[in-house]
Amino acid sequence: MSAGTTNAPWRIAAKAAFPYTSPMMAGFLFLGVAYGVYMKALGFNALYPILMAALIYAGSVEFIVAGLLVAPFAPLNVLLITLMVSGRQIFYAISMLEKYQNMGRKRPFLIATLVDESFSLNYMANVPAHIDRSWYYFFVSLYLYLFWIVGAGLGGIFGAIFPFDLKGVEFAMTALFLVIFAEQWSKEKSHESSLLGLGIAFTALMIAGKEAFLLPTLLGIWIALTVRRAKLSCKLVALDNAQNQAEQGGQ
Repeated sequence: MSAGTTNAPWRIAAKAAFPYTSPMMAGFLFLGVAYGVYMKALGFNALYPILMAALIYAGSVEFIVAGLLVAPFAPLNVLLITLMVSGRQIFYAISMLEKYQNMGRKRPFLIATLVDESFSLNYMANVPAHIDRSWYYFFVSLYLYLFWIVGAGLGGIFGAIFPFDLKGVEFAMTALFLVIFAEQWSKEKSHESSLLGLGIAFTALMIAGKEAFLLPTLLGIWIALTVRRAKLSCKLVALDNAQNQAEQGGQ
C-alpha cells in the first residue's frame, strides 16, 4: 500500500472516527438486535428488519412501524405518527446547517442519516485540524448506520435462538445520552444553555405528559436559544477573555 493511500484524508478520518463512535455503535448494535428479534416475534423473516433498518432509519419509528404492519391498514395514522415521532429531526437539521456546509457529495448522505445519535456525536465533535471535517462526519454517520443494519439483521436471523432476554435493552441508548450530556456539561464554560434546556424539558413534561413532550421541548429550546443567542455569545466571549487574563496573570 502506498504512502499516499495510507495518508488519504478519508482513511485518516475513518480511523479517527471509529473510537469516537464505538460506544454509540455498541448501543446501536444491541438496539438493532432487539429490533430484529421484535420483528421476528411478529412473524417477519430477516429481510424485513434489514430493509426497514436500511430504508427507514429513524430509530423508534421502525419499532412503531413494525407494530403497524400487523395492524389494520391505516396509512393516514402511519403518516401522522411518523411525523409526530420524527418531527424533532427538523430541529436537528436546523442546528446542523452550519456544520454541514461545504460537505460536497457527502452532504445528501449526512442529511439522510441525521438521527439522534449522529446529531449528538457530530454536533459535539471536536475534529482535529489535520483531519478532514467532511470525511469525519461522514464516517461517524456511516458507522452508526451500518451497525444499526447489522444489528437488525442479526436479530432477525438469530432472534429465535438467542438464549438471553433482551427486554429493556433500549435503555442502553438512554444511558449513552446521559453520559454524553455529562461530558458536555463538564466541558461547558457556561451552563446557562444546558439549564435552559432542562427547564424547558421539565416544563413541557409537566404540561404535555411523557407521550407528547418531545416536540414542544425541542421547539421551546430552539426559540429560547434563538432569542438569547446574542447574549449567550457575548457571555461566552466574556468568559473566554476572563480565562485568558487569568492565565496570563498566572504566568
